[in-house]
Amino acid sequence: MNATVKPGEPGGLVKAGESGIPAARRRTRTVRTAGGLSLRMDLRAVLAGALLLAVAAAAAVALIGSGDFPMTPSEVLTTLTGGGTVGQEFIVHELRLPRVLVGLLVGAAFGLGGAVFQAVSRNPLGSPDMLGLSQGSSVGALVVIVWFHGEPFAVATGAVVGGVATGVAIFLLAWKRGVHGYRFVLVGIGAAAMLYAVVLYLLTKSTIHDAARATTWMTGSLSGRDWSQVGPLAAVCAVLVPVVLLCARPLRMLEMGDDAAAALGVRTERVRITALLAAVVLVAAGTAAAGPISFVALTAPQLARRLTRSPGPNLLPAALMGAALLVGADWAAQRLFGADQLPVGVVTGVLGGGYLLWLLVVERKAGRV
Repeated sequence: MNATVKPGEPGGLVKAGESGIPAARRRTRTVRTAGGLSLRMDLRAVLAGALLLAVAAAAAVALIGSGDFPMTPSEVLTTLTGGGTVGQEFIVHELRLPRVLVGLLVGAAFGLGGAVFQAVSRNPLGSPDMLGLSQGSSVGALVVIVWFHGEPFAVATGAVVGGVATGVAIFLLAWKRGVHGYRFVLVGIGAAAMLYAVVLYLLTKSTIHDAARATTWMTGSLSGRDWSQVGPLAAVCAVLVPVVLLCARPLRMLEMGDDAAAALGVRTERVRITALLAAVVLVAAGTAAAGPISFVALTAPQLARRLTRSPGPNLLPAALMGAALLVGADWAAQRLFGADQLPVGVVTGVLGGGYLLWLLVVERKAGRV
């Protein structure tokens, strides 16, 4: 006997736009390839990612055109495509483009790393700034500056070693039959406090010249960046960004809980270890290139999530948001304060501090802190 089921009834078909389908499902589309692969896309997230990419590109063009020798956006684009004058090509390719590329790569690395940390810790305040990774990189850099008077390359190497060592130590101390968010956050906060004390100790033992150099590095700046920083950072991002993005779906499933994710075939601890190690190296490499620029890793994932309104870690939007934030903040640091150009870390610190206070108020009203 054939039965007729009306739309909206259990087992029936509901047209898009009717109340029977959740809003998140109505804006989702499935794309199938000729090879039989299928990809489900959230249209709002795709549009948000395209918007962030456009904003980051526009901010990059505006930043390249800023300075003592201003250039219009059309002149910047013409020069980038090989049509500028000799002077314009020198200014763009040798002086300004490396700085902008470092800003984009560092912002993307911080945004992506912050999204992973927040997804694993299940805490919107869980970021490399708060959990000791930035402080560990600072200790590694200051050891090279204060004790060995190292050159910039040695300082960058020390920052990478310090950041990676701190991340591994926090992971091992937080491990107890797996890594859980609450314990991970507590260990990270404790490590951050201890490492900050080490930073202060190293500053007291330094000469005036080394202390000034260390303070400048710890503020975070893109000034003076050249192609020697672009190459290694681009190589690290080229290797590790795809690794992190491949963890997006498992990390989203982990939000349902370890038992539910394991029942769906997710190897929970392997995903956490892979994503965390890749995020630690990304953040350490970004810190080595530009210093511990504050609050980008904290704010970028949260702003990306509010823009996409999608569940999960929103890894790619977080990376794009981080790139747009850092390049935009660097433009503001150069243009909004007259002749007194500020390090970009000062601008992100002011903006991020205000955002952190707002986030704490929101979380407290929601009863989560």
